[in-house]
Amino acid sequence: MTDLNTDQDLRKVYSAPSIPSFPTLDKHSIAFIRLSPFLCMGTHGNNGLGDVSPRGGAPGFVQVLSPTQLAMPDRLGNNRLDSLGNIVAHPGIGLLFFVPGFEDCLRVNGMARLTTATDLMERFMENGKPPRSVMLIDVKEAFFHCPKAIKRAGLWSPDSQVDRSSFPSAGQIYRDQLNLDAEAEDINAPPERNAEGEPR
Repeated sequence: MTDLNTDQDLRKVYSAPSIPSFPTLDKHSIAFIRLSPFLCMGTHGNNGLGDVSPRGGAPGFVQVLSPTQLAMPDRLGNNRLDSLGNIVAHPGIGLLFFVPGFEDCLRVNGMARLTTATDLMERFMENGKPPRSVMLIDVKEAFFHCPKAIKRAGLWSPDSQVDRSSFPSAGQIYRDQLNLDAEAEDINAPPERNAEGEPR
């Protein structure tokens, strides 16, 4: 087997790209983002490892500020800060937007930064609460991705749905991984939270 280590090596195996990219968001990209309730976000850190994190909300939870800038709120989560820590160190970011039922997906690459600017925090108030921070993404590249992967996966087909009981619950997984004595049902239960939304 011969390793492929350079762009030239790759192009000996793969033909020229069939999909162009654009430096700004056009009307179709903007419309797609406004329909999207879910994306996968790629970043990379000082350890050289890549990281992919899911983000979701009501359709249009990522707001289009202009054809060259997006804004996304960061809500309460597990506080690992993998993605946010990566962005502070290396602002390059990749976003892959999905719309349920669509086989198309939209790729947006750019440079990200984090802010707690009052006007942006207020823009993303939800149930009377602001996000923890807002991510601003300066768009450098955008294009619709070939739908073949979603077609092959049958991602939105009811026939492809897997019975959830065929896989352990999150509580069972955490119990086994962390050697916990608690019952899986208790681990699965959402924690009580204070007025600020923090776990008690």
